[in-house]
Amino acid sequence: MKKTRSAEHEITLEDISVPSFGYELIREELLTNILGKDAPDILYWSGKHLARTHLLQNLNEISAFFEEAGWGALTVKKELKDELLFELTSPLIRNRILLKPDAHFKLEAGFLAQQIETQIGMISEAYEQIQKKAGIVEITVRWDHKDIIQK
Repeated sequence: MKKTRSAEHEITLEDISVPSFGYELIREELLTNILGKDAPDILYWSGKHLARTHLLQNLNEISAFFEEAGWGALTVKKELKDELLFELTSPLIRNRILLKPDAHFKLEAGFLAQQIETQIGMISEAYEQIQKKAGIVEITVRWDHKDIIQK
């Protein structure tokens, strides 16, 4: 994704880094202030919207997207017939969990729910569980084989 081009070089979004303080300021203070008590729900649905605009083909692409977006390292911990358990880790996540007792990861959960729903063709939902001692987030995505998306 090219941002700027000059005769000497081109700058891509991957070449630009944003301090985590700025990211957290917008995410945890500004958005929470603007969205109020509905912030978690709105961010969940916003994550689903982002997933619909950034369609990915498989779990590897989803993990790569999480890394590129600065959302953390996403790994699959368990696969069942109607459920996937993901683990999300990063120093930023650990810090957010330690410093913010009401931290949530609804944006990420919504994004995962929609990606999995699109990939498997069944209505999916996700919820996160914060493991405070470990400083990680577990996100479970579940679906019902009877809730097939009609195309």
